[in-house]
Amino acid sequence: MTVHGSWERAARGALLLDPDGSARTTIFAEMSALAARTGAINLGQGFPDYPGPAEVLEVAQREIAAGNNQYPPGRGIASLREAISEHQRRFYGLEFDADREVLVTAGATEALAATILALIDDGDEVVTFEPFYDEYGACIGLARGVHKTVPLAAPDFQPDLDRLRATVTDKTRLIVVNTPHNPTGAVFSREVLETIVDLAERHDAYIVTDEVYEHLHYDGSVHVPIATLPGARERTITISSGGKTFNTTGWKIGWLTAPAPLVDAVLAVKQFLTYVNGSPFQPAIAAGLSLPDEFFASLASDLAGKRDLLAGGLRAAGFGVTLPRAGYFIVADARPLGFTDGADLCRRLPELAGVVGVPISAFCLPENADQYSPLVRFAFCKRLDVLEEASQRLASLTP
Repeated sequence: MTVHGSWERAARGALLLDPDGSARTTIFAEMSALAARTGAINLGQGFPDYPGPAEVLEVAQREIAAGNNQYPPGRGIASLREAISEHQRRFYGLEFDADREVLVTAGATEALAATILALIDDGDEVVTFEPFYDEYGACIGLARGVHKTVPLAAPDFQPDLDRLRATVTDKTRLIVVNTPHNPTGAVFSREVLETIVDLAERHDAYIVTDEVYEHLHYDGSVHVPIATLPGARERTITISSGGKTFNTTGWKIGWLTAPAPLVDAVLAVKQFLTYVNGSPFQPAIAAGLSLPDEFFASLASDLAGKRDLLAGGLRAAGFGVTLPRAGYFIVADARPLGFTDGADLCRRLPELAGVVGVPISAFCLPENADQYSPLVRFAFCKRLDVLEEASQRLASLTP
């Protein structure tokens, strides 16, 4: 069947179709398939290979056994919405009405898609930081928006504020902020966040924040939701999920918090995407959000140790390493090993070292990808024995 008309134009603009009209495979699917085919260790896709907390898993099991397997309410079950509201109050001092200002979604991915599709019209400009999670570009294209980017340069991956000020204009409808940042692990400074709020107010733009790594901070780094800054709450949609915090990425339980009119606008789109999802998993994530502070602290400290283990292995292999301040991923520079094309290296790594990574260039607009060509993202959200084995395999790359 041939795709015709406006959908085809939108899909091409969103980089969902190749020039021949065939569906484009995401780099994550390509690399995961390559790992499965070759038996390589998959450090490309960001999913843990160990279980989440027993308290969370047991709730899901009980809910399934009790028959909670049908449609939940469209906004999400009350106990989860209340838990999300309490989470925002507990950790950040933010107050949200659980009935009107909280929406449960099919992961942060659906929250982002529904938000962009709800708030963007033809020709509206959306500003993101580059590299960016590939869904941002796809959804902006599907909404027929205009994608503008502000580059993040190694080693600190902070945006140039003059470049940011020049990019946000009266044509800007949304500023999408991802901190902690995927794929770099950067945490935006308070000065950057304050500049974003100032620009959003000046140009009457909305702020959409992707905060799925909010509890995965290292080395004293602290998460500051942009909605806590003066003037930000009324124009900010804050998005997160339980997948990264509770090692349940396959459950796809996400949420957003925002002023009621913005939640209503997103719900109008969301109800025609998944409609609802995850009945037995919603109460389980509610239980997770209520775990004591010790759980969240140990989660970060455990991942920091894994980060340091993989960073040491990458350095020993000859990579240049940028140590992340948050998240699941390390950015490695392949130039010291003689590789300048990260995408080519990632496709060869299973043969060369039995490991899979993801090129940073896959998180960029095609015209800007060369700026990040030598960089590769590796995930450290794996068991210690897997990271040790991956480090040993990568040592075979040493010149």
